[in-house]
Amino acid sequence: MRQLVFIGPGKLEWREAPEPELQDAGDALVLPLAASNCDLDTAIVRGDAPLPGPFAIGHEFVATIVEIGEDVTSFVVGDTVIVPWKISCGTCEPCRRGVTAGCTSVTPLAMFGLPIGGDWGCGLSDKVRVPFAEHMLMALPRGLSPVVLASASDNLPDAWRCVAPYLAQRPEASVLILGGGTRSTALYAAGLARALGAERVDYLDRDPTRLTIAERYGAEPIEARQPPERLGPYDIVVDGSATPEGLRCALRSTAAGGNCTSTGIYFEDQSIPLFDMYRSCVSYHTGPCQARTLLPAMLEVIVDGRFDPQPVTAEIVDWEDAPEAYARLTTKTVLIRHRD
Repeated sequence: MRQLVFIGPGKLEWREAPEPELQDAGDALVLPLAASNCDLDTAIVRGDAPLPGPFAIGHEFVATIVEIGEDVTSFVVGDTVIVPWKISCGTCEPCRRGVTAGCTSVTPLAMFGLPIGGDWGCGLSDKVRVPFAEHMLMALPRGLSPVVLASASDNLPDAWRCVAPYLAQRPEASVLILGGGTRSTALYAAGLARALGAERVDYLDRDPTRLTIAERYGAEPIEARQPPERLGPYDIVVDGSATPEGLRCALRSTAAGGNCTSTGIYFEDQSIPLFDMYRSCVSYHTGPCQARTLLPAMLEVIVDGRFDPQPVTAEIVDWEDAPEAYARLTTKTVLIRHRD
């Protein structure tokens, strides 16, 4: 079978790989139907992340089940499913608490489509083995296309966790999104914040196209080549800048008792304004999203029509054109094996 392999910045190609097989009674084999780039994939392809190739890439995908182990009873061959990015068992202590990204049944950060935590295959391939299928897989909601939910594996629930829990506590909260780094996640967060009832959502970025998308979602666009030292204050802040300046701006812009979440990965130690955070009692969160835990609630707002992820999608591309499409990633690219 074939899988998409990242060779180096701007260079990807299809390569042959061994076809996966069922290894456990709880496994499922799936055929990806639609896949999309995570924001981290975009950084990798641009050469902005310290993850050298070659390795199989892609961990956001919707698939159809082609084979199941005897312990898989909630699904049948032919079902269309969302496959979360992170491998998790659903039964260990972290998983029972909802911390599926910290599953102790597998190597830390075991995931699809990145050379971290072992080789689990990738979403841009002809077949993928999904362990712990009863727990991991989630049926695609009736009436929704795989294209619409290609990013439900990671970036959509990642955006959800940045705003939804805090707006549930304080529906009147003000929201600031700093974009430009985790490009699609920041835009999803802006749209979800408005969908969840936030009256004020400001979105800062340097890119006119992304600013237009944020405005379409109902956010107030703020164009800036570089984040200022401080904005706000805002009750909820999302650092999607992936820059040291953006991180410090986000933390200084968080209101007293507010919450700031970073969606980007800082591979190097950063200087952060601890005294400013101390004075304002800022709660700061960084880390991978618990995609499988968050999926049910996140999907509800899409199923009921309050939020549409499609404005963030820059391209819908045929599966065969994946190498060229990945080489030119901007925000969100969706690759489809068959057009709807």
